[in-house]
Amino acid sequence: MELTKPLDALNQARDQRILVELKNGSQFVGKLKAFDVHLNTVLDDAQEIVDGEAKRNLGRILLRGDTIILLSPQKGQ
Repeated sequence: MELTKPLDALNQARDQRILVELKNGSQFVGKLKAFDVHLNTVLDDAQEIVDGEAKRNLGRILLRGDTIILLSPQKGQ
């Protein structure tokens, strides 16, 4: 499948674990369930990451798109 639009990469990562970093430096890892054109993002089984380690289990969360600076699929998970 050829990627023709930036959101195509996120569509391919749906139902896979991704890393999300926010403008304030917070990081979250979870299974990508949904997103929209504003990058508002829903993660299932989300965890807050502090200093590279999972600190809190959060369950399902919604991250506001204008706070996100990075979305990265986690290979092999």
